[in-house]
Amino acid sequence: MNQRPEPEPLSDERVAALVGDAAAAPSMHNVQPWRFHYVRGSRTLHLRADPDRVLPHADPDSRALHLGCGAALLNLRVAAVHEGLHPAARLLPDRADPALLASVQLTGPGSGESDLAPLYPAIARRHSSRFPFDETEIPPEVRTALVDAARHEGAMLAFPSSWHLDEVLRLLEEAEARNLTDRGSDEDLARWTRIDAPSGEKGSDGVPGYAFGPRKRGGKAPMRDFAGPRPVAGRDSTEFERTPQLALLSTVRDGPEDWLSAGQAMERVLLLATLEGLSSSFATQALEWGDLRWPLRDPVSGTGHTQIVLRLGYGPPGPATPRRPVADVLDIQP
Repeated sequence: MNQRPEPEPLSDERVAALVGDAAAAPSMHNVQPWRFHYVRGSRTLHLRADPDRVLPHADPDSRALHLGCGAALLNLRVAAVHEGLHPAARLLPDRADPALLASVQLTGPGSGESDLAPLYPAIARRHSSRFPFDETEIPPEVRTALVDAARHEGAMLAFPSSWHLDEVLRLLEEAEARNLTDRGSDEDLARWTRIDAPSGEKGSDGVPGYAFGPRKRGGKAPMRDFAGPRPVAGRDSTEFERTPQLALLSTVRDGPEDWLSAGQAMERVLLLATLEGLSSSFATQALEWGDLRWPLRDPVSGTGHTQIVLRLGYGPPGPATPRRPVADVLDIQP
């Protein structure tokens, strides 16, 4: 019987390129809370949480950390399939090591996830846009495709409307008001914002001033003011959407594995939205307060756990924000 030949080893350069694509994922305040370890012998990438990149006030249980790492995992899967590889992913493969969030064995040729490959061009194009969107409604067929994208990763996506949208906006407004006077929130922002950054070349993490977007002068879009009371030279103020289009992504359960799945679903939705010509940003304020997060759940069934609130619409794309060099987040072992 003929034995199947061993796959050729992946070059370090190829592995680095995959990790570079993974690290283009969004994370709360752009903290980039991930590290990757590649084992050449088994062609396996291990995704680990970086304990030095946490938000002690906004994310005390590391839920947002898991969401960001889940988004990076989805990008890795998309990039691997694009490269003709099959990413065999396992979530939380070692319960004794909770910082090991996922392992991905890269076998070939790619199979089983060919539907991910078309998303690859969006990895480099997806950036959070904190600018006003216009009032053009997202077509029903696009909404349906986004819902299906979330379902592929085991999550639920819903577009609130009418009184439910009003209630979500009220909760987000309440959370933003709390954050503006909350010392812990201000400490998180002080660490992870770069007000004096003149271009995307300065720094390797955090949210630079050029990506804050204008101050909201009116409208109902739920915008976090990353500057807080600090002045930002040349920053304008403007009107935002009167009827923002929000999407709530939720899961049935609410543990680390569910957060990782939600992060993958979030990124799959965002990549597809990017290909559909939509811009996006996040509205996580109410998720940072336990008493405000719970009322975000499905108002009909009363079940599910909201993991992220997305703001979607047609508007200017956001600027690229800095990323850590791949050499800083990737270790390669024999």
